[in-house]
Amino acid sequence: MSRLVSTACAKAGLLMGYKVASETGDRAAGGTVLAACGAAAFTVWQRDAGTARAVALTGTYLAAFGASHPLAKKIGAWPAVFAVTGVTALASMIFGGRKK
Repeated sequence: MSRLVSTACAKAGLLMGYKVASETGDRAAGGTVLAACGAAAFTVWQRDAGTARAVALTGTYLAAFGASHPLAKKIGAWPAVFAVTGVTALASMIFGGRKK
C-alpha cells in the first residue's frame, strides 16, 4: 500500500506542480507543490526502502523535473510532463518498496 502512496505523491508533485505553475504563471508556487510532494514521497521511500533508495528515487524525481523542460521543446509541455511522470512512477513502484 505504501508504494502506492509514495508513487501518488511523486506523480502529484510533477503533474500538479506543472499545472499550478502554468495556470497561475507563478513558477515558485509550482515549485512549492513539487517540493512538498517530493518531501512526502521521500519520507515514505526512506521508511520503506531505506535512505539510499530514497535518495536515488528523489534524484530520479528531480531529474525528471529537469528533463521535462528540454523534452517539452521537442514534444510539448503536457506530453513531456506525462512522460517523465510515467518514468518516475515506474521507478517508484519498482524500487520504493519494502527493504529486503
